[in-house]
Amino acid sequence: MRKLLLILILLPFTALAQDRVPAHPYIKFETTEGDIIVELDGRRAPITVANFLKLIDDGYFDGLIFHRVIPNFMIQSGAYTPGLILKESDEGMIFNESGNGLRNARGTIAMARTESPHTGKAQFFINLNDNKSLNPQPDNWGYAVFGYVIEGMDVADSIAELPTGPQGKFPKDVPVIPIVIKKASRYTFE
Repeated sequence: MRKLLLILILLPFTALAQDRVPAHPYIKFETTEGDIIVELDGRRAPITVANFLKLIDDGYFDGLIFHRVIPNFMIQSGAYTPGLILKESDEGMIFNESGNGLRNARGTIAMARTESPHTGKAQFFINLNDNKSLNPQPDNWGYAVFGYVIEGMDVADSIAELPTGPQGKFPKDVPVIPIVIKKASRYTFE
C-alpha cells in the first residue's frame, strides 16, 4: 500500500521530469581501459536520467574509479577516487524508478543504492549478466535500470577480468590497479 501511495504522489513529478529530459541522450565514459558509450532512457527513467545528466554536466564522474568489480555480475562506479577516497555528490537521493519496465539484463546501466529503495544518488553499475535478482519483485523495489551500453561492452567485460582484492573498508572486489573514469561527457555520434 505504501509503495502504491508513493507512486501516486510522485507520478506528476515524473511527468514533469519527462518533459525536460532528453529521450535518449548518449554518454561516453573514457576509462583507463577504453571507452564505454551508453544510451540513457529518459522516457522510462526521467528522474534518474535527469540526475545523471546533471552529474555528467558538472564533471562529477571525472577521476572516479570502478571500485566494485564482480565477474559475471557487474562493475560499479560513482563514489571513489583512486585510494578509495569517498567523493560525495551534492545531489540528493532520488526516487527509485525500478518499476519502469526495464530489466537488469546484460549491458544495462542501473543505479546503485543501499538497502533502502530511495537512496540512489550517483553510484551506478553496468550489468555483465542477466541479473534477474536485481529486478523489482512484489516485496522488493529492485534496482532502477536507466540505459544501455551501445559500444564498449568488451571494455566492461575486460574490466571484470582484472585482478581484484581487499582494499580499505572493502573486504573484496576492488581492482588491484585502479580503473579510472578519465572523462564522462555527453556524446554525439558524428
